[in-house]
Amino acid sequence: MSCLLHAESLYGVIGHPVGHSLSPLMHNDQFQHQGMPSFYHAFDVLPQHLEEAVQGLKALGVSGFNVTVPHKIEVMQYLDGLDEEARLIGAVNTVVNEENGWIGYNTDGEGYVQSLLTKTGDMLRDADILVIGAGGAARAVISALTGHGAKRVTLTNRTFSKAEALQERLAERAGIRALPTEEAEKETSSFDIIINTTSVGMSPHTENMPWPVENLKPGCICSDLIYNPLKTKWLQEAQKAGADILNGTGMFVGQGAIAFQKWTGIHPDTERMHDVVMKQLGGN
Repeated sequence: MSCLLHAESLYGVIGHPVGHSLSPLMHNDQFQHQGMPSFYHAFDVLPQHLEEAVQGLKALGVSGFNVTVPHKIEVMQYLDGLDEEARLIGAVNTVVNEENGWIGYNTDGEGYVQSLLTKTGDMLRDADILVIGAGGAARAVISALTGHGAKRVTLTNRTFSKAEALQERLAERAGIRALPTEEAEKETSSFDIIINTTSVGMSPHTENMPWPVENLKPGCICSDLIYNPLKTKWLQEAQKAGADILNGTGMFVGQGAIAFQKWTGIHPDTERMHDVVMKQLGGN
């Protein structure tokens, strides 16, 4: 049985590689759940074809699309405008076809913080937070944390110059400091929340850990943006050491839910989105 898709009902994600993405499964289930004649497709786009791909999506008149690695920064030059948060972060993960053109947003950080707030509540504002990494995910997370009132964020990265550069980029947000990894490790026991934004521990290199679990503060929240595996070795060891843990499924669902609403104006069923993702990943 075939069906014809109207241009306004087409959405997607561009990246390379992108075949592993769970976004089509999550969004297409939600479209069906909402009774919407829409479809979401994963487009594998090589870096050298990014401009052509964006122009092709524009020509098709699609309503919106997500952007994943490695295109989150480069795609900005092919859009008609940027949301202020995306401009500050310097990366786009969601594009919306609006009246004034193709506008880029970044929903990663807000999606992450919404999941973190389920653990922290109001405690987030006064927490001492360590963010590991200085890439696009770290930019989004730190921007959202400070936007939600976090007053003390320490940033560390294996290449310290990148941490310093990110601190300078986000200089307008108060309370951010950059520390070399060796110095930050000495302060491990002072952090209320430790967030790994790097790929360390992601499948297939699941034995690697981004941060030592010795000397964790009692009740510390260890949060990993990785969701494959669902519980990284770092989270397993941190939990054994008495930490509360949070994996990356909440961020993935959160950013997708915000994108869905920006595209359609409809609040999606986030519990259903989470269940779809967890079922696919083999979790509870």
